[in-house]
Amino acid sequence: MSEATADQSERVESRSGVAGDAHDWAIESDGLTVAYDARPVLRAVSFKVAPGELIGVIGPNGAGKSTLLKCMLGLIRPDYGQVTLFGKPVRTARKRLAYVPQTEAVDWDFPVTVMDVVLMGRALRGPLGWLRKADREAARNALDQVGMSDFADRHIRQLSGGQQRRVFLARALCQQAELLLLDEPFAGVDVASEQAIFKLIDDIREQGKTVIVVNHDLSILERFDRVLMLNQRVIAFGPPGDVANDDNFRATYGGRLALLDQADETL
Repeated sequence: MSEATADQSERVESRSGVAGDAHDWAIESDGLTVAYDARPVLRAVSFKVAPGELIGVIGPNGAGKSTLLKCMLGLIRPDYGQVTLFGKPVRTARKRLAYVPQTEAVDWDFPVTVMDVVLMGRALRGPLGWLRKADREAARNALDQVGMSDFADRHIRQLSGGQQRRVFLARALCQQAELLLLDEPFAGVDVASEQAIFKLIDDIREQGKTVIVVNHDLSILERFDRVLMLNQRVIAFGPPGDVANDDNFRATYGGRLALLDQADETL
């Protein structure tokens, strides 16, 4: 085991607490199985994530990555198995998580400003009602953390892709969630924006929050504590230095050589 891998293993072990106690896991998936019209999308998916971990989820299109997030959000009921968050059923733990969707899932023409979007994070914390001064202050602080304070009154569609993702990260921060689910936050952004977003993710994780990132960029796997390689079932789950190898890439991507060549060049 390399020194870097050993360091990652120590970080994971230190975050996981006492093994076997359900309350020590931020996420525990046990035999999760989901099918659409009798077509399996997830097959007996089991894994555990410790509080404070940064997890990358990779796999080809149709691998079940978004379905996995939807199960964690309580939007899909599994056919078999279950997911628990912080030792509790999803329905009772929803307020402890925040979701940053893919850009395709957002109506960018909806008439809202940057500040409006971030304030939605406060509304998601509890019953809808009048926003208080403390809520607006929290929104301003969140925008400041992601470097978007100067854009507070701008319409969300007037921003670049990288800026839009930073705004949704600010909404998650404003929600004060303990678990963040990010669905392809680096898709369609330039290298500078990717680095800026990852710096924000690192900062969020340093606050003790758990972060799950669905990711297609194989060149940044080493930045995660652990990587979940998914293709309807769990192919591998562990520190990138342990699981990012040719056999696992082939099992995950079905021998798609272009992706394997990219992985070979970056690992």
